[in-house]
Amino acid sequence: MNTTKSPIVLIAGHWLGAWAWDEVLEHLAAGNARATALTLPGLDPEDSARTARTLDEQAAAITDVVTRLGEPVTLVAHSGANFPVSLVLDRHPQLIHRMVWADSGPVGPGSVFLPGFPEDAAELPLPAFGDLGQQASLDGLSDEVLGRFRNRAVPEPGPVLRQPLELENDARRQVPTTLVCCSIPGAQMMELARSGHPMFAETAELTDVEILDLPTGHWPMWSRPRDLAEVIAATAS
Repeated sequence: MNTTKSPIVLIAGHWLGAWAWDEVLEHLAAGNARATALTLPGLDPEDSARTARTLDEQAAAITDVVTRLGEPVTLVAHSGANFPVSLVLDRHPQLIHRMVWADSGPVGPGSVFLPGFPEDAAELPLPAFGDLGQQASLDGLSDEVLGRFRNRAVPEPGPVLRQPLELENDARRQVPTTLVCCSIPGAQMMELARSGHPMFAETAELTDVEILDLPTGHWPMWSRPRDLAEVIAATAS
């Protein structure tokens, strides 16, 4: 019997495709959840136009998947997937039953992921882990997982990193939301949001939000896949 109220769509952050959710999908399937993962335009290594893909194309791809499911979905966004997903929330809030941010959160109007990223840079490869670990916690990731990350990572398209977000629909802030806080505790994140920190300010504008702490690093789909799946399934039911 299907135990979830809405279908689940999973979108991973930068450098990652649908494969990043494999373990989470296994746990969701074991609980009879209806779940699918999406590789965003620009992150398919077989795409010959990969480096030209834009946030608009990514948002359109998400919208297509959600629309085909035929009912509002529980949309799960990890890390840098917050940019295209914020566009979807702005343009089609009625398609989202519940928004789940996995160590991520909504983005405000005018935001650019990497201000100053050179116009002549086609893409951003996965950094060395020593550098990446300065930006996002690698806690809970084994050498095997890091090796898979390195081998399967796809460079992030330049246009995605440079494009400013155009948001105008306040209804995006009224979609019921769950914040799954991993590398930063929820209480600390909300304190930053209320203080106007640019990375979290949009979170303070949400009208219906629950905060769940799942302490681990920035990639909970690998460090705590079963626990993350349980959280996602609970939000969808």
